[in-house]
Amino acid sequence: MPQALDSADRKLLIGAGVLLALLVVTSVLFLPPQASVSEVPSSYSPAWGGAEGAFLLLQDLGYHVTRWEHSPLELPPDATDAVLILAEPDTPAAEDERYALRDFLLRGGRIIATGPDAADFLPEAGKFQPGDPFEDAQSFDALIPSPLVRGAPKITLMAPAAWQPKSLRQIVVYGNEDTAAVVTYHFGKGEVIWWASATPLTNQSIRDSGNLAFFLNCIGPPAKVRVFWDEYFHGMRGSLVTFLSRTPVLWGAAQFGLIFVAVIFTFSRRLGPIRPPATPSRLSPLEFVDTLGDLYASADVSSAAVGIAYRRFRFILTRKLGLPMDVPFAELANRASENFGWEEAPLLRTLSRCEQAIKSTNFDRKEAVELVQQLYDYSARLDLRRITANERQTA
Repeated sequence: MPQALDSADRKLLIGAGVLLALLVVTSVLFLPPQASVSEVPSSYSPAWGGAEGAFLLLQDLGYHVTRWEHSPLELPPDATDAVLILAEPDTPAAEDERYALRDFLLRGGRIIATGPDAADFLPEAGKFQPGDPFEDAQSFDALIPSPLVRGAPKITLMAPAAWQPKSLRQIVVYGNEDTAAVVTYHFGKGEVIWWASATPLTNQSIRDSGNLAFFLNCIGPPAKVRVFWDEYFHGMRGSLVTFLSRTPVLWGAAQFGLIFVAVIFTFSRRLGPIRPPATPSRLSPLEFVDTLGDLYASADVSSAAVGIAYRRFRFILTRKLGLPMDVPFAELANRASENFGWEEAPLLRTLSRCEQAIKSTNFDRKEAVELVQQLYDYSARLDLRRITANERQTA
């Protein structure tokens, strides 16, 4: 029959439950909201708004295409046949990264950028307002002859809100009388192809009339280009930990870890081996020593402790030397020096200090410990702790 939790375990479980609730509420409040209408056009996403289908199609068609999860600072120096796809980047670029993209174009690279936020990544680009995300994609006609419109007289994408490029260098390839839809311009040796949205390459709309042909025209022939599909500005920074940090996985792991620790702790507390608390025995030989030491310390009578050790030492030493108990300490030191080869001066000094300690009413505790230690050392040198049976009987 399971035992009821005691008050300590109950408090622990309540605290763990409150902390778990706080983690859940925090994850709901501070996690980035997920888009409800369209998804990020990432090459990893199989959703309708994702772009995994376009990426796999390029691989099937023989393109040398790779997911780019590094900073633009690491783009290849030879950019004459390189194509970088910036499909609606949602992570801001640092100043040096914008300069790296600019240098990539100057060296002959091509950038296919989509969405209004791409203006922050492109040189000489002015921002425009996106259209209503709840409206359906619109069809746009090709406005000029261009290699980009070969086989794609019309394309379908989400319409922007009256996009009108301000630079004369920016040529509108697709659009209508109200807004531009696709703009292209040269920068240095490179080229920028800027779409109003990523609709033509998404899993949902790449099948629409003209979208696939337009997408392949922007990239170029398979044998002549290297395609880098940017995932760096989608938050994919080249490691699994970085990717998971943008998802609720770490929060969930923290919550489950907290529950696991709480369960293990309560299990070990309730179902571990039951042992009585360790209590020191009152018959312990050190109990008398501790009690006596505490008594001397509380009474502050260091002289008494020295007197006990001194009298015991005199008793045993006089028996060894065959002297009376009341022999003066000077003669005792002299006879001990003659019989045992001890230095007379240190022994005389120790015995003299002991005599002073006995007569003192406020003897220094540290000096008392030192004297007792010296008496013990002298006793150890003669092994006086092991007195004979006759000496014990006489004592």
